[in-house]
Amino acid sequence: MNKNLGINSDRLWDSLMEMAKIGATANGGCCRLALTDLDKEGRDLFVKWCKEADCSVTVDAIGNVFARRSGRQDALPAVIAGSHLDTQPTGGKFDGVYGVLAGLEVVRTLDDHEIETESPVEVCVWSNEEGSRFSPPMMGSGVFAHVFEVDEIRAKRDIDDSTFGEELDRIGYAGKLTVGDRAVGAYFEAHIEQGPILENQGKVIGVVTGGHGQRWHEITVTGQESHAGPTPMSHRYDALVTASQIVSKVNQIGHAYPPHACATVGSMQVSPNSRNVIPGSVFLTVDMRHPEDPVLTRMDVDLKEFCHDLAIKTKVAIDIEDFWYSPPTAFDEGCIAAVRKGANAKGYSHMDIVSGAGHDAIYMARVAPTSMIFIPCEGGLSHNELEAATKDDCAAGCNVLLHAVLDKAKPS
Repeated sequence: MNKNLGINSDRLWDSLMEMAKIGATANGGCCRLALTDLDKEGRDLFVKWCKEADCSVTVDAIGNVFARRSGRQDALPAVIAGSHLDTQPTGGKFDGVYGVLAGLEVVRTLDDHEIETESPVEVCVWSNEEGSRFSPPMMGSGVFAHVFEVDEIRAKRDIDDSTFGEELDRIGYAGKLTVGDRAVGAYFEAHIEQGPILENQGKVIGVVTGGHGQRWHEITVTGQESHAGPTPMSHRYDALVTASQIVSKVNQIGHAYPPHACATVGSMQVSPNSRNVIPGSVFLTVDMRHPEDPVLTRMDVDLKEFCHDLAIKTKVAIDIEDFWYSPPTAFDEGCIAAVRKGANAKGYSHMDIVSGAGHDAIYMARVAPTSMIFIPCEGGLSHNELEAATKDDCAAGCNVLLHAVLDKAKPS
């Protein structure tokens, strides 16, 4: 393989900036929530670019989009590069979309150099990776990997009571293909790190060896509503005060298992949410992560034991539901080696790294050889409008992706 082969960095950057105009926010970020009109606009632009690159485009029943560049032996399983186009409400320009457009740039580069691969090469957009509008996250890849059923996901509702299926139909991306009914020779996903490690270590490329396990919980705290004035402090069953102790405990759990543990309360709803009423009910979410399953299980037990004892102490009911579990994931050694080989071929500094965030690659690893490529993001900041990556780093990650894809698709 020609180690001097490289992508067109200007074209990649221009594509990223063009896509960033769709759902652009006042503070320089993007808001393209899954299955909104803006998500459709982003998908439409991607499809347009893929057809201009002479790719055939198909869509499956959960809205995953596949752009295919044929190989010399087109019946071979495809080598796929992909990620997602949906964002957080206050998302950035690079989370997800970088992996999609890096995959497209790989195809464009193969066309530029008239390189024919033995296996077909595909670029994929997965539906609703973020899990912001519809939960849980990683729905499209989850159905593809047989973690969820199509009907189960189509029935999911957003805060406005619209279902996933209704919105998928409305934007015209409910395809005819059976989800997961395609062989995958290898899957690669390029992504910003979403953390500070690469930047702090002065490395250009993260060779991703796997991902953290995750446990998500939904907790409902039920006390008793009462007037904020006449009710003595000694006679209160304040759901919010109890919930605040749970929030503090979650934070303590995150600190108790360094250096890899993370624990977060990210959402809370207080009822009746009136300034002169003692809160009678609080709903909150908990997100706990660790790369080792026994530690993640211990974190889960710590939380549940604390809530059990707290309910007895406060005489306030605490109900914990296990909402979602994703075990720690180890990526394929062959795909990891292909990423490392690509970084070495281009002379980029690199290090092995484990992903603390969930990605579609986590589910794809269940059905195909998989790895990821990380590039630095400024200050490790992501899920934020100020999320930033440099043009040079974006090009570097895409060059590594190009060489990793060629390693598996085999130029003829």
